[in-house]
Amino acid sequence: MLRMKWPTFALLAGLLSMAVIQGGSAGLAQTNSSDSTAGGKGAKVYCYMRTTGNTHKVSWEAAYALIKRQSASLFKTSPEHAAVMITEAVVNNPTDYPDCGKYLGDLYVK
Repeated sequence: MLRMKWPTFALLAGLLSMAVIQGGSAGLAQTNSSDSTAGGKGAKVYCYMRTTGNTHKVSWEAAYALIKRQSASLFKTSPEHAAVMITEAVVNNPTDYPDCGKYLGDLYVK
């Protein structure tokens, strides 16, 4: 069994609890579809690129890169979660992303 001294254990426990709290609050914030969230920013990039004639692949790579960089969580955002974040942003505010609904299905094609 690994034994740690008390200060080391307390520091690790504190960091872990902060990560859990930040991850939980970041997840809640990302379901908000405003442009200030990672999902909202990703949706804005994805939808803009698609409506201006870019392919799904190029638009997805740009949006996913932005979401990974903007996410507040200590853990990497999976492609599946990023697709859901974009979808939620568009569905919650369709007037902010006109004509983008027709592209959402491409996020789920394997």
